[in-house]
Parts: sequence; structure tokens; C-alpha cells
Amino acid sequence: MGHALLDRIDQRIRLAGHNRLALLLFRLGSRQLFGVNVFKVQEVLPRPPLFRLPQLPRAFAGAADVRGRTVPVLDLGRAIDQEPGDPPQYLVVTEFNRSVQGFLVSAVERIVNIAVEDIQPPPEWGGAASPHLTGITRHNGELIQLLDVESVLAESAPRERDSAPLAPLQVAPSAPRQVLVVDDSRVARNQIRGVLEQLGLESTQLSDGRQALEHLLQLVASGQPPGERYAMVISDIEMPAMDGYTLTTEIRRNPALSDLYVLLHTSLSGVFNHAMVERVGADDFVAKYSEHDLAEHIGRRLMALA
Repeated sequence: MGHALLDRIDQRIRLAGHNRLALLLFRLGSRQLFGVNVFKVQEVLPRPPLFRLPQLPRAFAGAADVRGRTVPVLDLGRAIDQEPGDPPQYLVVTEFNRSVQGFLVSAVERIVNIAVEDIQPPPEWGGAASPHLTGITRHNGELIQLLDVESVLAESAPRERDSAPLAPLQVAPSAPRQVLVVDDSRVARNQIRGVLEQLGLESTQLSDGRQALEHLLQLVASGQPPGERYAMVISDIEMPAMDGYTLTTEIRRNPALSDLYVLLHTSLSGVFNHAMVERVGADDFVAKYSEHDLAEHIGRRLMALA
């Protein structure tokens, strides 16, 4: 393993150990400040020439040639119905959910590290939170909206479902059929719920690691061992309030929780995730998003309980 990769792993561990989130800050048309997890970002470039591709979804502005690679490009402000203003001047090239795509933004500011306890849930309008946000925070007195780029991409370029349906799992009668799902993305929670339902499993859905830890500790306090209720925990990594690495660490530190099986499920595509799984004590890792890959990992765990 190269020194550069080890440095990236250590950087991730230092952030997770202190429960901090690295954000790339940028602005859209009306100059509102937004943030996205910096580990989803490959590079930032001045806006390159765009060209059309027949197969691109209509929501995309075109495609760009980035270092000899064709990258689909989405106008981020237009995709989330942001008020028009300064035209997009920069291209943010991202990699997540096993794909590379670019987002046009008006301006790019800087990278900041935010304590996750300083990140609040997005405000609710009409009883529902914005589907495009995972949280809000402040830096130097300025409001930052954390953008759920997974949700934006899913709306702009819906993925086709895997063609073959999933068969229900044959689980031992004594094995738990509940799964604890922890993810701040509404899209991701719905995707995981759909897989579990096809497999004949039930789920409890929570939106961040702190909620999950408090829920598990409440079970312990009530006399119910979490390992008897849940066959496994499926957790995202990048979440407000408490990230998946920290949640896993806290589970392993607590004797009443340490036997829980933890599967980390993340949109980050970097190979260092496999090393991080071992370092924080998770049992398994799967990259988002493939129904059949996720089902295979879930099935492997449930079969081990037979």
C-alpha cells in the first residue's frame, strides 16, 4: 500500500476519530453557500467547453472532456431550482455511487472541517424537510447548506432497477429478521428498505449515527440485547451528528453492543474504505449502489446465523 494511500486513510481516521466532516464550500446562482463532502470530490476546474451526448438525460447540461475522460455534467443550481444569478463558472468533478459526474457551480470557496455535532437537520417546510439537503451548519457566521448530491443525481438521472428480482432469504427460525438501517439520505434509506423487503426482512430506519447509538443504548437499558433484535446494522459513513466510522467505534467499545454485525454502506468509491473497515472494527463494506451486491452481503450475514 503506497504512502499516499496511507496518508489518506490516516486523514480519514483523524476526522472520524474527532467526528468531523470535511466540506468543499461552493456557491450557486443566488450566492447561497453550499457544502459537499470533500471526499466525494476528485477535482475542481474552470468551466470547460460542453458537448451533447444523445444518451444523456435531459437534465444534464452536457458532457466535458476531463483529462481524456468523458464526464456527464449537471447544472447543480438548475437541478435544485436555485434562483438564477451568476452563471456557473466552475466544474466540480465528483465520484460516488460507482460513477463519475461533474456539477456546474457559480463559485468555489474553500475546504473546511466542521464538527458533526454542529450540523443540524435541514428545516422542514410543510411538514417535510428539503429532499436536497442532509443538514445545515455555520462557518464564520455564514449559513452552509449540506447538499445531498446523491438525491440530486437520483432525481436527474434515475437508475434502472436491477433486472432480476431478489428471492426471499431462507432464514433460520431463531435468527432475527430485523435490520437497523442508518443513513442520512432519504433516497438511500428507501433503496435499502426495498432490498430488505424483497429479501423478506424488516427494518428500523434512522437518519444519523447518534440516533442509532441512542436507540441501541435504550434497548440495552430496557433489558433487550440489540444483537437478539437485529441481525445486522447497515450504516452509511458520511452523516451529520455522528458518522458511520464513529458509530462503529462506539459499538465496538461497548460490551453490550460489541457483538452487533456492522456493514458499512457508502457512496464513496475510494479503495481506502476497505482499510478503514478493518481499522474501525466493522465486519463488512459494500459500495453504493447495487441491489444485488447489497443483497449478497446481507444474505451472507443471514446465512451465517442459520
